[in-house]
Amino acid sequence: MYPTESSYALGVNALEKAAIKKIFEAKGRPPDRSIPVIVSDLQMWRRYAYFNRSAEILVKKFMPGPLTLALRKKHCIPDLLNPLAIAARIPGHPVARALVSAAEYPITSTSANMSGAPPVYSPKRVPIPLRSAIDLILSTGTLKRRKPSTIVDFTLGDEPIVTREGMIPASAIFKVLAQERKR
Repeated sequence: MYPTESSYALGVNALEKAAIKKIFEAKGRPPDRSIPVIVSDLQMWRRYAYFNRSAEILVKKFMPGPLTLALRKKHCIPDLLNPLAIAARIPGHPVARALVSAAEYPITSTSANMSGAPPVYSPKRVPIPLRSAIDLILSTGTLKRRKPSTIVDFTLGDEPIVTREGMIPASAIFKVLAQERKR
């Protein structure tokens, strides 16, 4: 478990099916709800996803930070994580960024809560059923309550679809892309 800019997250190697399965089971998460990941930088991300120009523009403008992009995945990403896409971001929290940089592979970044429950902002608030599934807690104390990351889906093509508006307003996403198209 580690801190992000919005809440505590459960992290395992996103390339290991058994570890991903453990998260689904511990959280009681339905198998049809994909799990997002964090990556250290654009270079790492490109190893696992197919990028388009709009997605690269958003990465350069808003990351590291609370923006998750869903992109078509490459075959090395387990279908259990998501059958079609990889939803990822470069985290803005220094602990999360250091963790994924040191690991040198994508790390899951799903809230450290039971599926459908509110996010966890303190290690002291981890639900009892999850505690036995957590091997290590990287704690920075209680986090500020913030909106989750904004999610932008590019899996249907180059046009973005904002599927969750979080810390970054959808209007800011579309404004940056519109400005770039005028250049």
